[in-house]
Amino acid sequence: MRGMNIHPTAIIEDGAELGADVMIGPMCHIGPSVRLHDGVALQRCVVIEGDTEIGARTVVHPFAVLGGPPQHLKHCGEETKLIIGADAIIREHVTMNAGTIAGGGVTRVGDRGFFMIGSHVAHDCNIANDVICSINVAVGGHVKVGEGAFLGGQSAIHQFCRIGDYAFVGGCAAVITDIIPYASAFGNHACLAGLNIVGLKRRGLKRSTIHDLRAAYKILFGNHDTFKERVERVREEFSHCDEVKRIVSFIDVNTSRPLMTPRR
Repeated sequence: MRGMNIHPTAIIEDGAELGADVMIGPMCHIGPSVRLHDGVALQRCVVIEGDTEIGARTVVHPFAVLGGPPQHLKHCGEETKLIIGADAIIREHVTMNAGTIAGGGVTRVGDRGFFMIGSHVAHDCNIANDVICSINVAVGGHVKVGEGAFLGGQSAIHQFCRIGDYAFVGGCAAVITDIIPYASAFGNHACLAGLNIVGLKRRGLKRSTIHDLRAAYKILFGNHDTFKERVERVREEFSHCDEVKRIVSFIDVNTSRPLMTPRR
């Protein structure tokens, strides 16, 4: 109990593991298989259940429910996990579900995520570091969200989709296809609307790198040659640019979802 601040109305079941300097507010309920690392703060009325691990210094706001069973009809109570990284901010009414056996058994959320009010992370998702989910974002099962991606308010991500690193999804967008790294997507159903230039500038990318990304994007989604031929052209012409190579590597992955393209 070293350095802990636990409200007397909180329920902490036997078996839960609590690190140093953990703060647990009024009316929280912590299940027997929960592990809270050093400095985790649960403000009040937070429910942490199942086999759930929360990284150091993560702050969870009221009425969040983390580690609940997957919302999947084939789930029969098997033991699966939710792992949340360090230094995350999880706001009110956020829900994150554990994985399923069919999906590998683990839902993973990276470090420094910011999950705004009412956002949901479904079973078997893999959310990378520094991701922002705005208000009421719904992320379906098995979705992969890349590093630094921003999901706008009330957007919905179809199961098994991939969102590339530093991509931007506009508010109320319905995403049913994979989004390449650094791109922006808007609409219902969402289509590519160019590159996430604001995000690229905020990351401090050099003007020459942004120029290469613009040129590669123009080739990839142009009207000449087949898409496969365009990918190979980009692979050859921009082999010097790590950011473009990241896009090509994303495209190379064999996935169950089609790739998002601009509206024609």
